[in-house]
Amino acid sequence: MELRQLKYFVKTAETLNFSEAARALFITQSTLSQQIRCLEQELGVELLQRDSHSVALTESGEHLLPIAKRTLQDAELCFTQISDLKQMLSGVLNIGISYTFAPVLTEAVNEFTKQYPGVRLNIICRTMEELLELLKKREVDFVLCFKPKNLDEEIESHILFDNQLSVIISSNHPLAGHTSLKIKDILPYRVVMPAHETQARRAFEYFFPGCTEKLNIVVEINEVNVLLDIVRATRMVTFLSEATLYQKNGLVAIPIDAPSTQMEGCVHTLKKVYRKRAADEFIRILKATNAVMERANGWLK
Repeated sequence: MELRQLKYFVKTAETLNFSEAARALFITQSTLSQQIRCLEQELGVELLQRDSHSVALTESGEHLLPIAKRTLQDAELCFTQISDLKQMLSGVLNIGISYTFAPVLTEAVNEFTKQYPGVRLNIICRTMEELLELLKKREVDFVLCFKPKNLDEEIESHILFDNQLSVIISSNHPLAGHTSLKIKDILPYRVVMPAHETQARRAFEYFFPGCTEKLNIVVEINEVNVLLDIVRATRMVTFLSEATLYQKNGLVAIPIDAPSTQMEGCVHTLKKVYRKRAADEFIRILKATNAVMERANGWLK
């Protein structure tokens, strides 16, 4: 049994499509079929049921799939630990970030790639829920997003900086001179709202239940840069984390006059799982950036 055969089997089991799996693995469909046949012959069982229209896992295939995934993860972990011990810092670092966390990442990415040119960064931007699921599946090494209200017991969160949900408007907006705003101050204005799946939207609805219906929402969008471009060019109002405006010109963040609007920026990792040295180095660099340094917490030494 070879690791590549397990890799081929896992990808085919996930896609249930030989053509799609072969494309994803950058091999021919005939090579994929042949290697899976060899694996089945060695194990003495059929792993996949095939016909001209579909592919399905057999009972043996369903039993093997989680074992194969763990075996591949353990093999990758072995390679990573040995590479780290040899001080090589090569390979790939997979980072998950939420949409509104992205602006604070630029400086860290630039510095990390200068210091460690042998490590390729694979940065995935998704919603918080999607990212934490990827973390649990070990498809990303860590996640950068704001702290959720309820956290899975497999995941631990390290607060990187303090932040708060704010009113975001253009610097020439009639409200731009205020030091704080209440929700009622926003009611006369049109609102461009973060989409439902974003953390900013969920935070708003958590902090201000029932207020969404009172707002004059004319646009909803999940792409933060487009959202900010709209707000900068109009008199529309939005609600995002204060950190989103880092190095963004023509916009201001005004605190919301409310008891609590905290949105802590966090690094999320899996408990009791080996963390790549490259991950520690990236987080160390991120913590020292101008975007984070003034409000950083000292969890990482």
